[in-house]
Amino acid sequence: MKHSICDAIVLAGGRGSRMADPEHPTAPQEVDKPAMTVGGRRMVDIAVDAVSRCRRTVLVGPTRNGISEHVVQTRESPAGGGPVAALAAGLQSLDGRARSESTADLVVVVASDIPVLDAAAVRSLIDSMVRAQTDAVFARDEAGRTQFLLGVWKLSALRSAVAQLDSVDGAPMRAIVPVDHLVIPVSGIEDCDTRADLLAARRAAQPTEALEIADALARIRSRIAPLPVHRVALRDSAGTVLAESVLAGTALPAVDISAMDGYAVCGTEPWALRSDVAYAGSSDITGLTEGTAVRIATGAALPPGATSVVRDEHVTREADGSVRRIPTVPQSDDTRRRGEDWLPGTELVAAGTPVDAAVRSLAASAETFDVSVRGPVRGRVIISGNEIRSTGPLAPGETRDVLGSVLPEYLAHCGITVVDVMLLDDSSAGFRDVLTRTDEVDVVIVVGATGGGAADQLRSTLAGVDADTVVGRVRVRPGGSQITAVLPDGTVVLGLPGNPLAAVGTAMLTAPAIVDALTGRTVRPLRLGLLSNSTEVRSAVPRVVPVTADGTRWRADIRVRTAHLAHLVGRDALAVIPAEVSADEPVTILPLPHH
Repeated sequence: MKHSICDAIVLAGGRGSRMADPEHPTAPQEVDKPAMTVGGRRMVDIAVDAVSRCRRTVLVGPTRNGISEHVVQTRESPAGGGPVAALAAGLQSLDGRARSESTADLVVVVASDIPVLDAAAVRSLIDSMVRAQTDAVFARDEAGRTQFLLGVWKLSALRSAVAQLDSVDGAPMRAIVPVDHLVIPVSGIEDCDTRADLLAARRAAQPTEALEIADALARIRSRIAPLPVHRVALRDSAGTVLAESVLAGTALPAVDISAMDGYAVCGTEPWALRSDVAYAGSSDITGLTEGTAVRIATGAALPPGATSVVRDEHVTREADGSVRRIPTVPQSDDTRRRGEDWLPGTELVAAGTPVDAAVRSLAASAETFDVSVRGPVRGRVIISGNEIRSTGPLAPGETRDVLGSVLPEYLAHCGITVVDVMLLDDSSAGFRDVLTRTDEVDVVIVVGATGGGAADQLRSTLAGVDADTVVGRVRVRPGGSQITAVLPDGTVVLGLPGNPLAAVGTAMLTAPAIVDALTGRTVRPLRLGLLSNSTEVRSAVPRVVPVTADGTRWRADIRVRTAHLAHLVGRDALAVIPAEVSADEPVTILPLPHH
Protein backbone atom coordinates (compact mmCIF):
# COMPACT_ATOMS: atom_id res chain seq x y z
CA MET A 1 0.00 0.00 0.00
CA LYS A 2 2.98 2.29 -0.45
CA HIS A 3 1.16 4.11 -3.24
CA SER A 4 -2.33 3.90 -1.73
CA ILE A 5 -5.04 6.07 -3.24
CA CYS A 6 -6.55 8.26 -0.52
CA ASP A 7 -9.83 10.20 -0.64
CA ALA A 8 -11.25 12.45 2.06
CA ILE A 9 -14.59 13.14 3.73
CA VAL A 10 -14.82 16.47 5.58
CA LEU A 11 -17.70 16.76 8.04
CA ALA A 12 -18.99 20.32 8.18
CA GLY A 13 -22.56 20.11 9.42
CA GLY A 14 -21.97 20.57 13.13
CA ARG A 15 -23.92 23.19 15.05
CA GLY A 16 -22.70 23.96 18.56
CA SER A 17 -25.08 25.06 21.30
CA ARG A 18 -22.08 25.50 23.61
CA MET A 19 -20.61 28.06 21.25
CA ALA A 20 -23.22 30.71 22.15
CA ASP A 21 -21.72 34.01 23.28
CA PRO A 22 -22.55 34.49 27.00
CA GLU A 23 -22.04 38.26 26.68
CA HIS A 24 -24.77 38.44 24.03
CA PRO A 25 -27.70 36.33 25.27
CA THR A 26 -29.92 37.55 22.42
CA ALA A 27 -27.55 36.00 19.86
CA PRO A 28 -28.46 32.63 18.30
CA GLN A 29 -28.00 29.80 20.79
CA GLU A 30 -26.86 27.38 18.09
CA VAL A 31 -23.78 28.40 16.15
CA ASP A 32 -22.50 27.11 12.82
CA LYS A 33 -19.17 25.87 14.16
CA PRO A 34 -17.44 25.16 10.83
CA ALA A 35 -18.10 28.78 9.78
CA MET A 36 -16.41 30.18 12.89
CA THR A 37 -13.01 31.71 12.19
CA VAL A 38 -9.64 31.24 13.85
CA GLY A 39 -6.77 33.37 12.65
CA GLY A 40 -9.08 34.87 10.04
CA ARG A 41 -9.89 31.50 8.44
CA ARG A 42 -13.09 29.48 8.69
CA MET A 43 -12.56 26.15 10.40
CA VAL A 44 -14.15 24.43 7.39
CA ASP A 45 -11.48 25.96 5.16
CA ILE A 46 -8.77 24.80 7.57
CA ALA A 47 -10.13 21.24 7.36
CA VAL A 48 -10.41 21.27 3.56
CA ASP A 49 -6.85 22.63 3.23
CA ALA A 50 -5.53 19.89 5.53
CA VAL A 51 -6.74 17.18 3.11
CA SER A 52 -5.82 19.07 -0.07
CA ARG A 53 -3.35 16.35 -1.12
CA CYS A 54 -6.04 13.67 -1.20
CA ARG A 55 -7.31 12.62 -4.61
CA ARG A 56 -10.95 13.51 -4.06
CA THR A 57 -12.62 15.45 -1.28
CA VAL A 58 -16.29 15.40 -0.31
CA LEU A 59 -17.58 18.12 2.00
CA VAL A 60 -20.71 17.06 3.89
CA GLY A 61 -22.98 19.75 5.32
CA PRO A 62 -24.80 22.89 4.22
CA THR A 63 -23.64 24.28 0.89
CA ARG A 64 -20.84 26.74 1.57
CA ASN A 65 -19.47 29.58 -0.54
CA GLY A 66 -15.77 29.99 -1.13
CA ILE A 67 -14.99 26.27 -1.35
CA SER A 68 -12.67 25.13 -4.15
CA GLU A 69 -14.49 23.81 -7.22
CA HIS A 70 -12.70 20.45 -7.01
CA VAL A 71 -14.42 19.73 -3.67
CA VAL A 72 -17.77 17.94 -4.04
CA GLN A 73 -20.42 19.23 -1.64
CA THR A 74 -23.27 17.06 -0.43
CA ARG A 75 -25.66 16.88 2.53
CA GLU A 76 -26.43 14.13 5.01
CA SER A 77 -29.94 12.67 5.17
CA PRO A 78 -31.67 13.66 7.29
CA ALA A 79 -30.01 17.05 7.68
CA GLY A 80 -28.47 17.22 11.12
CA GLY A 81 -28.50 13.44 11.39
CA GLY A 82 -25.07 13.32 13.02
CA PRO A 83 -21.57 12.26 12.00
CA VAL A 84 -22.43 8.71 10.90
CA ALA A 85 -25.21 9.99 8.64
CA ALA A 86 -22.69 12.48 7.24
CA LEU A 87 -20.17 9.70 6.61
CA ALA A 88 -22.84 7.69 4.78
CA ALA A 89 -23.55 10.68 2.53
CA GLY A 90 -19.84 11.16 1.91
CA LEU A 91 -19.38 7.49 0.99
CA GLN A 92 -22.33 7.62 -1.37
CA SER A 93 -20.79 10.60 -3.17
CA LEU A 94 -17.39 8.89 -3.42
CA ASP A 95 -18.95 5.64 -4.65
CA GLY A 96 -20.90 7.53 -7.30
CA ARG A 97 -17.73 9.04 -8.71
CA ALA A 98 -15.72 5.80 -8.38
CA ARG A 99 -17.63 4.23 -11.28
CA SER A 100 -15.48 6.29 -13.65
CA GLU A 101 -12.31 6.31 -11.51
CA SER A 102 -10.17 3.76 -9.74
CA THR A 103 -11.41 2.80 -6.27
CA ALA A 104 -9.56 4.42 -3.35
CA ASP A 105 -7.76 2.28 -0.76
CA LEU A 106 -8.08 4.76 2.11
CA VAL A 107 -10.35 7.57 3.18
CA VAL A 108 -9.46 10.38 5.56
CA VAL A 109 -12.25 11.52 7.89
CA VAL A 110 -11.92 15.05 9.28
CA ALA A 111 -14.30 17.15 11.36
CA SER A 112 -14.39 20.92 10.75
CA ASP A 113 -13.80 22.02 14.32
CA ILE A 114 -10.02 21.53 14.70
CA PRO A 115 -8.49 25.01 14.24
CA VAL A 116 -4.82 24.00 14.13
CA LEU A 117 -5.16 21.01 11.83
CA ASP A 118 -2.73 20.92 8.93
CA ALA A 119 -1.58 18.63 6.13
CA ALA A 120 1.34 17.36 8.23
CA ALA A 121 -1.02 15.94 10.88
CA VAL A 122 -3.12 14.24 8.19
CA ARG A 123 0.02 12.88 6.56
CA SER A 124 1.16 11.35 9.86
CA LEU A 125 -2.15 9.49 10.19
CA ILE A 126 -1.93 8.20 6.60
CA ASP A 127 1.65 7.05 7.13
CA SER A 128 0.68 5.19 10.32
CA MET A 129 -2.21 3.54 8.51
CA VAL A 130 0.06 2.36 5.70
CA ARG A 131 2.55 0.89 8.17
CA ALA A 132 0.02 -0.70 10.54
CA GLN A 133 -2.22 -2.45 7.98
CA THR A 134 -5.22 -2.01 10.29
CA ASP A 135 -8.84 -1.06 9.57
CA ALA A 136 -8.54 2.48 10.95
CA VAL A 137 -6.15 4.88 12.66
CA PHE A 138 -7.47 7.64 14.91
CA ALA A 139 -5.72 10.62 16.51
CA ARG A 140 -5.30 11.08 20.24
CA ASP A 141 -5.04 14.71 21.40
CA GLU A 142 -2.74 16.03 24.10
CA ALA A 143 -5.46 15.59 26.74
CA GLY A 144 -5.53 11.84 25.98
CA ARG A 145 -8.89 11.85 24.19
CA THR A 146 -9.37 9.77 21.06
CA GLN A 147 -10.68 11.89 18.22
CA PHE A 148 -12.84 9.50 16.24
CA LEU A 149 -13.62 12.30 13.75
CA LEU A 150 -9.95 12.67 12.85
CA GLY A 151 -8.66 9.46 11.35
CA VAL A 152 -7.90 7.32 8.32
CA TRP A 153 -9.98 4.26 7.36
CA LYS A 154 -9.72 1.45 4.90
CA LEU A 155 -12.48 2.45 2.55
CA SER A 156 -13.89 -1.08 2.57
CA ALA A 157 -13.91 -1.17 6.39
CA LEU A 158 -15.77 2.16 6.66
CA ARG A 159 -18.27 1.18 3.99
CA SER A 160 -18.94 -2.15 5.72
CA ALA A 161 -19.32 -0.59 9.19
CA VAL A 162 -21.86 1.95 7.98
CA ALA A 163 -23.79 -0.64 5.92
CA GLN A 164 -24.30 -2.89 8.98
CA LEU A 165 -26.30 -0.25 10.87
CA ASP A 166 -30.10 -0.40 10.84
CA SER A 167 -30.17 3.42 10.69
CA VAL A 168 -27.47 6.05 10.39
CA ASP A 169 -29.70 8.82 11.75
CA GLY A 170 -28.30 9.83 15.13
CA ALA A 171 -25.96 6.84 15.35
CA PRO A 172 -22.84 7.48 17.48
CA MET A 173 -19.37 7.14 16.02
CA ARG A 174 -18.54 4.39 18.52
CA ALA A 175 -21.14 2.21 16.79
CA ILE A 176 -18.90 1.94 13.72
CA VAL A 177 -15.42 1.97 15.24
CA PRO A 178 -13.74 -1.29 14.09
CA VAL A 179 -12.19 -3.69 16.56
CA ASP A 180 -8.96 -3.64 14.59
CA HIS A 181 -7.87 -0.01 14.93
CA LEU A 182 -4.89 2.02 16.11
CA VAL A 183 -4.73 5.28 18.10
CA ILE A 184 -1.68 7.50 17.72
CA PRO A 185 -0.79 10.78 19.46
CA VAL A 186 -0.98 13.89 17.29
CA SER A 187 -0.12 17.30 18.72
CA GLY A 188 -2.14 20.44 18.18
CA ILE A 189 -5.46 18.83 17.25
CA GLU A 190 -7.69 19.97 20.10
CA ASP A 191 -11.21 20.60 18.85
CA CYS A 192 -13.43 23.58 19.63
CA ASP A 193 -16.61 22.59 21.46
CA THR A 194 -17.16 25.68 23.62
CA ARG A 195 -16.76 29.42 23.37
CA ALA A 196 -13.78 29.13 25.72
CA ASP A 197 -12.14 26.62 23.37
CA LEU A 198 -12.66 29.00 20.46
CA LEU A 199 -11.19 31.98 22.32
CA ALA A 200 -8.19 29.91 23.40
CA ALA A 201 -7.58 28.88 19.79
CA ARG A 202 -7.86 32.47 18.59
CA ARG A 203 -5.43 33.68 21.27
CA ALA A 204 -2.99 30.94 20.29
CA ALA A 205 -3.20 32.06 16.66
CA GLN A 206 -2.08 35.60 17.52
CA PRO A 207 1.61 36.35 16.93
CA THR A 208 3.68 36.70 20.09
CA GLU A 209 7.16 37.47 18.78
CA ALA A 210 8.49 41.02 18.94
CA LEU A 211 9.38 42.15 15.42
CA GLU A 212 12.21 44.41 14.41
CA ILE A 213 10.94 47.85 13.41
CA ALA A 214 11.62 47.44 9.69
CA ASP A 215 9.96 44.01 9.65
CA ALA A 216 6.89 45.33 11.48
CA LEU A 217 6.41 48.23 9.05
CA ALA A 218 6.96 45.97 6.04
CA ARG A 219 4.39 43.50 7.35
CA ILE A 220 1.85 46.30 7.86
CA ARG A 221 2.33 47.56 4.32
CA SER A 222 2.01 44.08 2.81
CA ARG A 223 -0.79 42.62 4.94
CA ILE A 224 -3.33 45.45 5.19
CA ALA A 225 -5.65 45.61 2.18
CA PRO A 226 -6.11 48.99 0.46
CA LEU A 227 -9.32 50.97 0.67
CA PRO A 228 -11.65 50.88 -2.36
CA VAL A 229 -11.05 53.30 -5.21
CA HIS A 230 -13.59 56.04 -5.79
CA ARG A 231 -13.93 59.01 -8.12
CA VAL A 232 -14.01 62.43 -6.48
CA ALA A 233 -14.17 66.04 -7.63
CA LEU A 234 -10.80 67.75 -7.48
CA ARG A 235 -12.10 70.33 -5.02
CA ASP A 236 -13.05 67.53 -2.59
CA SER A 237 -9.84 65.51 -2.87
CA ALA A 238 -7.86 66.87 0.10
CA GLY A 239 -6.30 64.08 2.15
CA THR A 240 -6.66 61.44 -0.55
CA VAL A 241 -4.06 59.50 -2.53
CA LEU A 242 -4.19 58.99 -6.28
CA ALA A 243 -5.27 55.48 -7.25
CA GLU A 244 -4.75 56.26 -10.94
CA SER A 245 -2.36 58.61 -12.69
CA VAL A 246 -3.52 62.13 -13.50
CA LEU A 247 -3.53 62.49 -17.30
CA ALA A 248 -3.67 65.78 -19.12
CA GLY A 249 -7.08 66.47 -20.61
CA THR A 250 -5.74 69.07 -22.99
CA ALA A 251 -2.44 70.44 -24.30
CA LEU A 252 -0.62 73.18 -22.41
CA PRO A 253 -0.46 75.70 -23.90
CA ALA A 254 -3.63 74.80 -25.75
CA VAL A 255 -2.51 77.05 -28.64
CA ASP A 256 0.63 79.00 -29.49
CA ILE A 257 0.79 81.97 -27.06
CA SER A 258 3.14 84.83 -26.27
CA ALA A 259 5.53 84.32 -23.36
CA MET A 260 6.23 88.06 -23.04
CA ASP A 261 4.71 91.48 -23.71
CA GLY A 262 5.97 92.40 -27.17
CA TYR A 263 5.14 92.11 -30.87
CA ALA A 264 3.72 89.23 -32.89
CA VAL A 265 5.43 89.46 -36.27
CA CYS A 266 5.15 87.81 -39.67
CA GLY A 267 8.11 87.32 -42.00
CA THR A 268 11.19 89.51 -42.15
CA GLU A 269 11.68 93.02 -40.75
CA PRO A 270 10.97 95.81 -40.90
CA TRP A 271 7.40 95.09 -39.84
CA ALA A 272 4.58 97.52 -40.45
CA LEU A 273 2.79 97.91 -37.12
CA ARG A 274 -0.98 97.63 -37.03
CA SER A 275 -3.00 99.64 -34.54
CA ASP A 276 -4.89 96.74 -32.96
CA VAL A 277 -3.60 94.71 -29.96
CA ALA A 278 -3.75 90.98 -29.20
CA TYR A 279 -4.89 90.62 -25.57
CA ALA A 280 -4.86 87.49 -23.44
CA GLY A 281 -8.21 85.76 -23.67
CA SER A 282 -9.18 87.34 -27.01
CA SER A 283 -9.65 85.23 -30.12
CA ASP A 284 -10.91 87.68 -32.76
CA ILE A 285 -7.59 89.25 -33.81
CA THR A 286 -7.12 89.51 -37.57
CA GLY A 287 -4.38 87.41 -39.11
CA LEU A 288 -0.96 88.82 -40.00
CA THR A 289 0.48 89.05 -43.51
CA GLU A 290 4.11 89.15 -44.61
CA GLY A 291 5.96 92.16 -43.14
CA THR A 292 3.31 93.11 -40.56
CA ALA A 293 3.22 93.09 -36.77
CA VAL A 294 0.77 93.64 -33.92
CA ARG A 295 1.26 94.44 -30.23
CA ILE A 296 0.67 91.33 -28.07
CA ALA A 297 0.25 90.80 -24.33
CA THR A 298 1.73 87.98 -22.26
CA GLY A 299 -0.48 84.88 -22.54
CA ALA A 300 -2.32 86.05 -25.65
CA ALA A 301 -2.85 83.62 -28.52
CA LEU A 302 -0.72 84.36 -31.58
CA PRO A 303 -2.71 85.79 -34.49
CA PRO A 304 -2.98 83.56 -37.55
CA GLY A 305 0.10 83.98 -39.74
CA ALA A 306 2.42 85.08 -36.90
CA THR A 307 5.87 83.49 -37.21
CA SER A 308 7.37 84.64 -33.89
CA VAL A 309 7.15 87.02 -30.92
CA VAL A 310 9.76 89.68 -30.19
CA ARG A 311 9.68 91.08 -26.66
CA ASP A 312 9.31 94.84 -26.07
CA GLU A 313 12.89 95.48 -24.98
CA HIS A 314 14.28 93.88 -28.15
CA VAL A 315 12.43 96.25 -30.54
CA THR A 316 12.85 99.84 -31.78
CA ARG A 317 10.04 101.97 -33.22
CA GLU A 318 10.88 103.79 -36.47
CA ALA A 319 9.60 107.21 -37.51
CA ASP A 320 7.49 105.68 -40.26
CA GLY A 321 5.66 103.53 -37.68
CA SER A 322 7.45 100.31 -38.48
CA VAL A 323 9.32 98.18 -35.90
CA ARG A 324 12.70 96.49 -36.12
CA ARG A 325 14.67 94.17 -33.91
CA ILE A 326 17.64 95.86 -32.17
CA PRO A 327 20.69 94.57 -34.05
CA THR A 328 22.65 93.72 -30.90
CA VAL A 329 20.01 91.53 -29.23
CA PRO A 330 19.86 87.74 -29.69
CA GLN A 331 17.59 86.27 -32.34
CA SER A 332 15.12 84.75 -29.84
CA ASP A 333 11.46 83.78 -30.24
CA ASP A 334 9.29 84.43 -27.18
CA THR A 335 6.50 82.11 -28.29
CA ARG A 336 5.23 79.27 -26.12
CA ARG A 337 4.19 76.62 -28.64
CA ARG A 338 1.12 74.40 -28.27
CA GLY A 339 1.89 71.34 -26.12
CA GLU A 340 5.25 72.74 -25.03
CA ASP A 341 4.51 71.71 -21.41
CA TRP A 342 2.41 68.66 -22.20
CA LEU A 343 0.10 67.14 -24.78
CA PRO A 344 -3.30 65.51 -24.16
CA GLY A 345 -2.90 62.15 -22.40
CA THR A 346 0.48 62.98 -20.85
CA GLU A 347 0.92 61.50 -17.34
CA LEU A 348 1.31 64.47 -15.02
CA VAL A 349 1.17 62.79 -11.59
CA ALA A 350 1.74 59.11 -10.87
CA ALA A 351 -0.62 56.86 -8.92
CA GLY A 352 0.35 56.63 -5.27
CA THR A 353 0.92 60.37 -4.92
CA PRO A 354 -0.90 62.20 -2.10
CA VAL A 355 -3.27 64.84 -3.43
CA ASP A 356 -1.99 68.15 -2.07
CA ALA A 357 -2.41 71.76 -3.19
CA ALA A 358 0.20 71.40 -5.95
CA VAL A 359 -1.44 68.27 -7.38
CA ARG A 360 -4.86 69.92 -7.38
CA SER A 361 -3.49 73.00 -9.14
CA LEU A 362 -1.60 70.93 -11.71
CA ALA A 363 -4.66 68.80 -12.50
CA ALA A 364 -6.77 71.92 -12.98
CA SER A 365 -4.11 73.31 -15.33
CA ALA A 366 -4.63 70.24 -17.49
CA GLU A 367 -8.43 70.53 -17.47
CA THR A 368 -8.76 67.47 -15.21
CA PHE A 369 -11.46 68.14 -12.61
CA ASP A 370 -12.08 64.74 -11.01
CA VAL A 371 -9.63 62.03 -9.95
CA SER A 372 -9.63 58.36 -8.87
CA VAL A 373 -8.40 58.14 -5.29
CA ARG A 374 -8.29 56.15 -2.08
CA GLY A 375 -9.04 57.82 1.22
CA PRO A 376 -9.05 60.06 3.06
CA VAL A 377 -8.21 57.73 5.94
CA ARG A 378 -10.69 58.36 8.74
CA GLY A 379 -9.74 57.55 12.32
CA ARG A 380 -11.41 57.24 15.71
CA VAL A 381 -9.32 57.74 18.84
CA ILE A 382 -10.21 55.69 21.91
CA ILE A 383 -8.60 56.80 25.19
CA SER A 384 -8.95 53.78 27.47
CA GLY A 385 -8.74 53.53 31.23
CA ASN A 386 -11.13 53.76 34.17
CA GLU A 387 -8.85 56.41 35.69
CA ILE A 388 -8.90 58.85 32.74
CA ARG A 389 -10.92 62.06 33.13
CA SER A 390 -11.27 64.85 30.57
CA THR A 391 -13.24 67.34 32.68
CA GLY A 392 -13.82 68.17 36.31
CA PRO A 393 -11.56 67.76 39.35
CA LEU A 394 -9.51 64.60 39.69
CA ALA A 395 -10.17 62.13 42.48
CA PRO A 396 -7.20 60.33 44.07
CA GLY A 397 -5.74 57.89 41.53
CA GLU A 398 -7.38 59.53 38.51
CA THR A 399 -5.44 60.93 35.55
CA ARG A 400 -6.18 63.81 33.20
CA ASP A 401 -6.75 63.04 29.54
CA VAL A 402 -3.78 64.81 27.94
CA LEU A 403 -3.94 63.08 24.55
CA GLY A 404 -7.53 63.33 23.33
CA SER A 405 -7.13 66.93 22.17
CA VAL A 406 -3.61 66.63 20.73
CA LEU A 407 -3.27 63.15 19.25
CA PRO A 408 -5.48 64.09 16.23
CA GLU A 409 -2.86 66.69 15.25
CA TYR A 410 -0.06 64.13 15.25
CA LEU A 411 -2.23 61.61 13.37
CA ALA A 412 -3.14 64.24 10.76
CA HIS A 413 0.58 64.71 10.18
CA CYS A 414 0.72 60.97 9.42
CA GLY A 415 -2.26 61.08 7.04
CA ILE A 416 -5.19 60.13 9.31
CA THR A 417 -8.17 62.45 9.72
CA VAL A 418 -9.66 61.91 13.18
CA VAL A 419 -13.46 62.12 13.14
CA ASP A 420 -14.04 61.68 16.88
CA VAL A 421 -12.37 60.97 20.22
CA MET A 422 -13.92 58.76 22.91
CA LEU A 423 -13.07 57.85 26.49
CA LEU A 424 -13.55 54.16 27.31
CA ASP A 425 -13.58 52.29 30.60
CA ASP A 426 -11.55 49.08 30.78
CA SER A 427 -14.23 46.43 30.24
CA SER A 428 -14.49 43.62 27.72
CA ALA A 429 -18.02 44.69 26.79
CA GLY A 430 -16.89 48.28 26.16
CA PHE A 431 -13.97 47.23 23.99
CA ARG A 432 -16.10 44.78 22.05
CA ASP A 433 -18.66 47.50 21.42
CA VAL A 434 -16.18 50.01 19.96
CA LEU A 435 -14.49 47.33 17.85
CA THR A 436 -17.75 46.14 16.31
CA ARG A 437 -19.15 49.59 15.46
CA THR A 438 -16.70 50.90 12.91
CA ASP A 439 -18.88 51.86 9.95
CA GLU A 440 -17.70 55.48 9.86
CA VAL A 441 -13.94 54.95 10.18
CA ASP A 442 -11.04 53.11 8.58
CA VAL A 443 -8.72 53.03 11.61
CA VAL A 444 -9.46 52.76 15.32
CA ILE A 445 -6.58 54.13 17.41
CA VAL A 446 -6.70 52.76 20.95
CA VAL A 447 -4.55 54.43 23.60
CA GLY A 448 -3.67 52.09 26.48
CA ALA A 449 -4.76 48.50 27.21
CA THR A 450 -1.99 47.02 25.03
CA GLY A 451 0.27 45.57 27.70
CA GLY A 452 -1.71 42.42 28.45
CA GLY A 453 -2.14 43.12 32.15
CA ALA A 454 -5.19 42.41 34.28
CA ALA A 455 -6.96 45.61 33.16
CA ASP A 456 -5.76 45.51 29.54
CA GLN A 457 -8.67 44.35 27.41
CA LEU A 458 -7.51 45.08 23.88
CA ARG A 459 -5.66 41.87 23.06
CA SER A 460 -8.34 39.59 24.47
CA THR A 461 -11.08 41.52 22.67
CA LEU A 462 -9.19 41.35 19.37
CA ALA A 463 -8.89 37.59 19.87
CA GLY A 464 -12.59 37.33 20.70
CA VAL A 465 -13.64 38.95 17.43
CA ASP A 466 -10.92 36.99 15.56
CA ALA A 467 -9.04 40.03 14.34
CA ASP A 468 -5.95 39.38 12.24
CA THR A 469 -3.09 40.60 14.42
CA VAL A 470 -0.55 41.83 11.89
CA VAL A 471 1.95 43.07 14.47
CA GLY A 472 1.71 41.97 18.09
CA ARG A 473 4.84 43.54 19.51
CA VAL A 474 7.85 45.50 18.24
CA ARG A 475 11.41 45.51 19.51
CA VAL A 476 11.61 49.19 20.43
CA ARG A 477 11.37 51.44 23.50
CA PRO A 478 8.97 52.99 24.16
CA GLY A 479 6.20 51.36 22.14
CA GLY A 480 7.14 47.70 22.33
CA SER A 481 3.60 46.70 23.31
CA GLN A 482 2.01 48.31 20.24
CA ILE A 483 -0.52 46.33 18.21
CA THR A 484 -1.64 46.59 14.60
CA ALA A 485 -4.60 44.37 13.75
CA VAL A 486 -7.33 44.10 11.12
CA LEU A 487 -10.92 43.44 12.19
CA PRO A 488 -13.05 41.00 10.16
CA ASP A 489 -14.75 43.96 8.43
CA GLY A 490 -11.36 45.32 7.28
CA THR A 491 -11.07 48.14 9.81
CA VAL A 492 -7.53 48.58 11.11
CA VAL A 493 -6.82 48.80 14.83
CA LEU A 494 -3.68 50.57 16.03
CA GLY A 495 -3.00 49.97 19.72
CA LEU A 496 -0.75 52.58 21.32
CA PRO A 497 0.88 52.49 24.77
CA GLY A 498 -0.88 54.55 27.42
CA ASN A 499 1.98 56.87 28.38
CA PRO A 500 1.66 60.12 26.40
CA LEU A 501 5.16 60.27 24.91
CA ALA A 502 5.09 56.55 24.10
CA ALA A 503 1.69 56.97 22.42
CA VAL A 504 2.82 59.89 20.24
CA GLY A 505 6.13 58.25 19.34
CA THR A 506 4.44 54.98 18.39
CA ALA A 507 1.83 56.81 16.31
CA MET A 508 4.50 58.77 14.44
CA LEU A 509 6.43 55.56 13.76
CA THR A 510 3.60 53.20 12.78
CA ALA A 511 0.63 55.24 11.54
CA PRO A 512 2.34 56.31 8.26
CA ALA A 513 2.82 52.65 7.29
CA ILE A 514 -0.90 52.00 7.92
CA VAL A 515 -1.81 54.95 5.69
CA ASP A 516 0.61 53.68 3.02
CA ALA A 517 -1.18 50.32 3.03
CA LEU A 518 -4.73 51.71 3.05
CA THR A 519 -4.16 54.29 0.32
CA GLY A 520 -1.51 52.69 -1.87
CA ARG A 521 0.63 55.74 -1.13
CA THR A 522 4.14 55.51 -2.57
CA VAL A 523 6.55 54.84 0.29
CA ARG A 524 8.96 57.71 0.57
CA PRO A 525 12.66 57.11 1.26
CA LEU A 526 13.59 57.37 4.91
CA ARG A 527 14.84 60.73 6.11
CA LEU A 528 18.20 60.02 7.70
CA GLY A 529 20.54 62.00 9.94
CA LEU A 530 23.52 61.63 12.23
CA LEU A 531 23.49 62.17 15.99
CA SER A 532 25.88 64.53 17.71
CA ASN A 533 25.66 62.63 21.02
CA SER A 534 25.26 58.99 20.00
CA THR A 535 27.41 57.67 22.86
CA GLU A 536 25.09 59.29 25.40
CA VAL A 537 21.95 57.59 24.06
CA ARG A 538 23.36 54.21 23.03
CA SER A 539 21.17 51.32 24.19
CA ALA A 540 20.84 47.57 23.73
CA VAL A 541 17.33 48.07 22.30
CA PRO A 542 16.18 50.39 19.49
CA ARG A 543 14.63 53.58 20.85
CA VAL A 544 12.39 56.42 19.69
CA VAL A 545 13.80 59.65 21.19
CA PRO A 546 13.04 63.37 20.75
CA VAL A 547 15.82 65.25 18.92
CA THR A 548 16.76 68.85 18.16
CA ALA A 549 18.63 70.13 15.13
CA ASP A 550 22.29 70.62 16.11
CA GLY A 551 24.05 72.15 13.11
CA THR A 552 24.33 69.42 10.50
CA ARG A 553 23.51 66.74 13.08
CA TRP A 554 20.76 66.00 15.58
CA ARG A 555 21.03 66.07 19.34
CA ALA A 556 18.96 63.44 21.14
CA ASP A 557 17.42 63.87 24.58
CA ILE A 558 19.46 61.87 27.08
CA ARG A 559 16.89 61.26 29.81
CA VAL A 560 13.32 60.89 28.64
CA ARG A 561 10.18 60.61 30.77
CA THR A 562 7.16 59.18 28.96
CA ALA A 563 4.36 60.27 31.33
CA HIS A 564 4.00 63.68 29.64
CA LEU A 565 4.98 65.55 26.48
CA ALA A 566 7.55 67.89 28.03
CA HIS A 567 10.22 66.33 25.83
CA LEU A 568 8.36 67.37 22.66
CA VAL A 569 8.33 71.05 23.59
CA GLY A 570 10.84 72.82 21.36
CA ARG A 571 11.93 69.60 19.69
CA ASP A 572 12.18 69.32 15.92
CA ALA A 573 11.67 65.60 15.39
CA LEU A 574 11.79 62.11 16.78
CA ALA A 575 14.70 59.84 15.95
CA VAL A 576 14.50 56.06 15.60
CA ILE A 577 17.85 55.10 17.10
CA PRO A 578 19.17 51.60 16.32
CA ALA A 579 20.54 49.40 19.09
CA GLU A 580 24.18 50.08 19.92
CA VAL A 581 24.23 53.06 17.54
CA SER A 582 27.62 54.43 16.50
CA ALA A 583 28.63 58.04 15.82
CA ASP A 584 28.64 57.53 12.05
CA GLU A 585 25.49 55.39 11.85
CA PRO A 586 22.49 57.23 10.40
CA VAL A 587 19.21 57.26 12.30
CA THR A 588 15.69 57.67 10.93
CA ILE A 589 14.25 61.14 11.49
CA LEU A 590 10.49 61.57 12.00
CA PRO A 591 9.73 65.32 11.74
CA LEU A 592 7.17 66.60 14.21
CA PRO A 593 4.23 68.78 13.10
CA HIS A 594 4.81 72.48 13.75
CA HIS A 595 2.65 75.48 13.00
